Amino acid sequence: MTLRQRFLERPIAHRGLHDAGAGRPENGLSAIQVAVDAGYGVEIDLQLSSDGVPMVFHDHELERMTGMRGEISDMPAEDLVQIPLRGTDRPIPTLHAALQVVEGRVPLLIEIKDQSRVMGEVDGVLERAVAEMLDHYAGPVAVMSFNPHSIAAMAEAAPDVTRGLVTGGYDHPAWAPLGEARLEQLRAIADFDRVGASFISHDKDDLDDQAVQELRGRGVPVLCWTVTSPEEADDVRGKADNITFEGFRP
Repeated sequence: MTLRQRFLERPIAHRGLHDAGAGRPENGLSAIQVAVDAGYGVEIDLQLSSDGVPMVFHDHELERMTGMRGEISDMPAEDLVQIPLRGTDRPIPTLHAALQVVEGRVPLLIEIKDQSRVMGEVDGVLERAVAEMLDHYAGPVAVMSFNPHSIAAMAEAAPDVTRGLVTGGYDHPAWAPLGEARLEQLRAIADFDRVGASFISHDKDDLDDQAVQELRGRGVPVLCWTVTSPEEADDVRGKADNITFEGFRP
């Protein structure tokens, strides 16, 4: 499935149009709602509860966004939806709740967080749960992940849902444990065709990369993350087909 043109027409709000100072935490329903009302596309992250429910949450650990210790994968959804996001009385949302807010009014870009944590094979539980929910969703939607194995699992679970890879230069020290051979494979975006991807979302600071430019030469849409100012938006113009943004309104 190719990426719909609507994903290239308006900037995409990273984790919703969030503003902690205004009581709109990232990946919260209020941030999603405000982005939808403003006509932006919406990007959200998904983690998995202990009982197999897709939760709209970025980190594996709860602490940064809730102040609670522990990991999201260790708790059932019925408990997670009682935990307020930091600084608000609004809880961690489920994917189902987020879909109800968006209602197909704007493009929805879903990042499936790496459940293996080492960019390795996945059991497909999260991917199948996402596929089941999207089977009943009529709006423009696409899924993506840093982990190609996750996108391969999505291809099996939901072949008609548009898929992409989140990519970058992988030069941060946090990636080093993966080993240079695996990092080189990821930098080369070598799994793009194998997993049936139709777009990439690439690090805004690495858009001149040869692999990115080769894909653009093939007509592959290139999104980028995460643009945080009008100046950065100007810098990537002509290098990417759309931006994922936060911290300002393009």
